[in-house]
Parts: sequence; structure tokens; C-alpha cells
Amino acid sequence: MKSLILSFSLIFFITACSTKKEVVLQKEIKQIKEPKNKMEKVSFMEIEGFFEDDLNYALEVFKKDCKRSKRYELFKEVCLKAENEKDGRKFFVTNFQPYKLIDSKSRDEGVITGYYEPLLYGSLTKTKKYKYPIYKIPKDLILSDDENVKDFKSRGKIVGNKIVPYDTRKQIESNPNNPNLEAIAYVDDKYDLFSLHIQGSGKIQLENGKIINVGYAQQNGWPFRGIGTYMLEKGYVSRNELSIQGMKNFFMKNPNKIDEVLNINDSFIFFRVSSLSASGSLGSVLTAKRNLAVDKEFIPLGMPVFLNTKNPVTKEPINQLMVAADVGGAIKGEIRADFFWGFGPTAFEYAGRMKEKGKMYVLMPKK
Repeated sequence: MKSLILSFSLIFFITACSTKKEVVLQKEIKQIKEPKNKMEKVSFMEIEGFFEDDLNYALEVFKKDCKRSKRYELFKEVCLKAENEKDGRKFFVTNFQPYKLIDSKSRDEGVITGYYEPLLYGSLTKTKKYKYPIYKIPKDLILSDDENVKDFKSRGKIVGNKIVPYDTRKQIESNPNNPNLEAIAYVDDKYDLFSLHIQGSGKIQLENGKIINVGYAQQNGWPFRGIGTYMLEKGYVSRNELSIQGMKNFFMKNPNKIDEVLNINDSFIFFRVSSLSASGSLGSVLTAKRNLAVDKEFIPLGMPVFLNTKNPVTKEPINQLMVAADVGGAIKGEIRADFFWGFGPTAFEYAGRMKEKGKMYVLMPKK
């Protein structure tokens, strides 16, 4: 999924786990940043499809996410009001003021992609078939305010008497006997494992049929770099093939290229076993087709967001009220979101192909 890292004057080893992609908060923090993007005040009547949406269901999702977002001062009062409310239309119209997001170039459209909860096949022990590890947080990964790691999300390790950036993806994978690394499980497909890193959480099905849920725990500090542009520039895929499905097809036909391509992304995700299905950075379980991953520099987690976009397969309009409940390394920008499609083959199909234009309206709680 999708993290606020506090600056400490002393170094500490990471022992706590969090949830998806870039995850939030070890402490309950009541204040959140004010959005820094431009917003245009609008009426609900100006939002295409608002009153046609299932606002009662949207209210139930908002209540679910309020269990985590009510710790923020911005949502504390409105979450309290939501507890006994059943009429979604009345609740949102009465308690919120909508604003349309506008970017720095005065445009009101951005990019909406999709993500999903993948299913991988694996084993608790390494075998010839199951050989690609899903790692826990490394024993030597630290957080520090040292200058050497300030550009690496304050993550690093101690080498001698110095703090240095943590290992890159290539370095981690080239040292499988590293005593600081412990695997949760091993899976049978390297590209599917890479997709798990991108999605931030997923399910591992063992040979006995047992399912293990895994979620984001930490990241190595290196910036995320998408592989799509690289594959396009190399001629490995065409623009029409630039999807999860298209890239997987390439690797199935060209397995000797997978390390070359995946290793351009230095970012590496570490996981934890979870008792829940996909959870977002807000700390709540994600609801398919009703939660978004966003750039929290522009949209605070917990914020209701009305989305106008299109289904990537059918091209039918999607006009519905979502809740920002997650973040992601690739989700950066003023009008930018990742639409959570859920679990299963349909979710995979839609998420893998989604790259649509979209308008976004944040619903700010009235004071």
C-alpha cells in the first residue's frame, strides 16, 4: 500500500510493522498537513454523478475508515457525527464542502491508475519450484536522522562506524545468504513477486491450500522507479502492451531479461504476516472500488474524494465517492490516484490495464 517518518536524534532498529506501500504512523498524531494543491470551491450539483452514486454505501465505507482517521483533528468531529447517521446523501451534503482539484498548470484532470490484491503460490520452505523469497524487515535496517541517509527516507544500516544507505534491490537479491534477511515464504514466480512489491499486500496460497495474508512492513529507502518506460524504450513492449499483463507475457517469453529490467528499480519492499486482507496506509482494511491510494502531500488520508473517471476495459464512466486510505511510491502528483479494485482475476484485469484521465473532488469537513 503506501509513511510518515519522524526525525529522531538517535538511531533505532525497526521492530514495529505497518501496513501497505509507504505506511503511516507509529504514534497517534492529531495534526495533518494542509493540502498544498490548488482547489476550486464547487457545489455538489456541479459534480457529475454525485447524486446518482450509492451514497449510503459510501457512508458505510467512510465510517469504516473513520475508525482510523478520527484521530486526526480534521476528521474528529465529522467522524463522530457519522456514527449514528444512515442517510448518506444528507450526511455528506450537510457536513462537507466539495472542492475540485486544480493542478499548477490550471488543469482539472490527472491520471488514475489501478491496483489490486494479488494471489501468489508459495511454500514456507525454499524448494526448486518455490525459490523467490518474501522477506521480513531486515534485522540491520535502521531509521536515522544521519545526513548520509536523509535522501533515502532516513533508512539505512551501520557499516563499521558509519551509517550508509540500505542495500538496493539488486544487492539484496544477490546476497540470499544474508543473515539479516528472513523469509516469510517463497513463491514460484519472480514477476508476480515484483507485482506484490508494487501492490503492497497480497495472499500466498500454500500447496496444502492454506492462505497467508502479507502486507507492507517497510521499504529499503531507495526511490521507486517504474519499469514500464524502460521496457518501452528498449522495445520490449509496445504502448498497447504496457500493462501488468503485457509485461508478464514478455517475461514469460524472455525469462533471461527479468533481472535486467526489475533491477532498474532500486526500491525493495519488506512484508509482515497479517490477519487481515489488504490494508491501506490509513490502517483500515481496504474496500474494493471505494478506496484510493493518493499522494498525501495533496490529499490527506481519510478524506472523502469524489472521482470522475472510466472503467479501463468497458470504458463506462466511474462516478463515485471514495475514501483516500492508502499511499504508494508511484502515486505522486496534484491530481493523482490509484483505484483499489480488490482481489481476484477481474480485479487483476482492471487494475493492470487502468491508466485513465480523471477529475477529483475532495470533500472538506465544514468547520
